[in-house]
Amino acid sequence: MSSKIRWGVLSTARIGTRKVIPGMQQAASCEIAAIASRDPGRAREAARALGIPKACGSYEELLADPAIDAIYNPLPNHLHVPWSIRAAEAGKHVLCEKPIAMSADEARRLLEVRDRTGVLIQEAFMVRSHPQWIAAREIVESGRIGELRLLAGLFSYFNDDPKNIRNVIDWGGGGLMDIGCYIVHASRMIFGREPVRAAAMMERDPKMDIDRLTSVMLDFGGPQAIGACGTQMVPYQRIQIMGTRGRIEIPIPFNAPPDQPTRIFVDDGADLAGATAETLEFGVCDQYTIQGELFSRAILEGRAAPYPLEDSVRNMQVIDALVRSADAGTQVLGF
Repeated sequence: MSSKIRWGVLSTARIGTRKVIPGMQQAASCEIAAIASRDPGRAREAARALGIPKACGSYEELLADPAIDAIYNPLPNHLHVPWSIRAAEAGKHVLCEKPIAMSADEARRLLEVRDRTGVLIQEAFMVRSHPQWIAAREIVESGRIGELRLLAGLFSYFNDDPKNIRNVIDWGGGGLMDIGCYIVHASRMIFGREPVRAAAMMERDPKMDIDRLTSVMLDFGGPQAIGACGTQMVPYQRIQIMGTRGRIEIPIPFNAPPDQPTRIFVDDGADLAGATAETLEFGVCDQYTIQGELFSRAILEGRAAPYPLEDSVRNMQVIDALVRSADAGTQVLGF
């Protein structure tokens, strides 16, 4: 194998063409070699705009190409597992957009396929690769903010277009699946364990039936996580990590800009306005570049995926429990 992994991209989805592909093109171990669309014209247009050598007029053509080592799958949520399976069975490693599946049961299918085919399959939660999140975890583990008590998160944007894939219920649309999954993942990552109870409330769009506002509560055996996500609210995102002696604030936790430094604040609470908080700044970096590089290096070096697929199954278990809680109007235990 060469010093670079040759990547093919399934579809011209905006997350890929605007964020992931440009980021991965900056990674030393990544070569974006081909992009596919069911519309050959769209594939050619995207390839030309992004400087990708090959445009494929179908997903099948891309998967059949022996020159492609790995697939990035940014298809709508309901197509994540089916096409990730097809890619793996074609001998391609797979980096699949979040959420990895429509349910934990569906995600478990990928475990069998991974073990049977021997390829790497990973969910593309890019935030865990960003230095600001790595630093937040290290500060928590150091004990600087005392005993961890609470993670509180908000994530919102405004999109009421019924034709947008994020608003199609049968395709896995809705706030919890699209952006609430980040709050679930972040809380599990920071606490370093699984919740034992979950509760959620959902307010659904009367026409599209997707959850346009979801609030969640997770019990980590004492410490808790709370959060809300909305798809028809003013754009906003923030994470607060609270301990007995301090807190960490992450102002842009999920869509960290790739062209400017990022900052987090560590505050001991001495001044309620935050005047005594320490600012930690991280240099310009692209979390999609880091994600692509880490996954590609794992392939080149014959190692396991940087973030195990089993963790993705557990994240989906929590999301499933939150949906059950919202539907039943009660908390869910022991999931």
